[in-house]
Amino acid sequence: MKKGYRRLLDEALAEVRTYSVSQAQERVREGDVQLVDVRDVRELEREGIIPGAFHAARGMLEFWVDPESPYFKEIFGADKEFIFFCAAGWRSALAAKTVQDMGLARVAHIDGGFAAWKAAGAPTAVIPRKV
Repeated sequence: MKKGYRRLLDEALAEVRTYSVSQAQERVREGDVQLVDVRDVRELEREGIIPGAFHAARGMLEFWVDPESPYFKEIFGADKEFIFFCAAGWRSALAAKTVQDMGLARVAHIDGGFAAWKAAGAPTAVIPRKV
């Protein structure tokens, strides 16, 4: 294998801004920030969400970020800092690196992801079950 996950992750972490949970919370309080949750929808249903975070499943991210894509989401055209998170921080580091390479200028990710957010007692919510 030429380049495994660990090398990809190390490269991403070397190039992408990483926030602790407290730093991410401070950035949210300051405004002009959009949290982006790249976890699978089943993880959101099982573990909960961060209120106000935009869900962009990792599998669609490149299509949603690219303004030339038929799947482009306007939220990614906003002049904001995008702070990505996943369950533990690996997928979000890779996602942040990818969108940074695509041209999003203000990008970061949360060290430890949703697990660290939850462990810090930061605000979370449960997705209501559909009946």
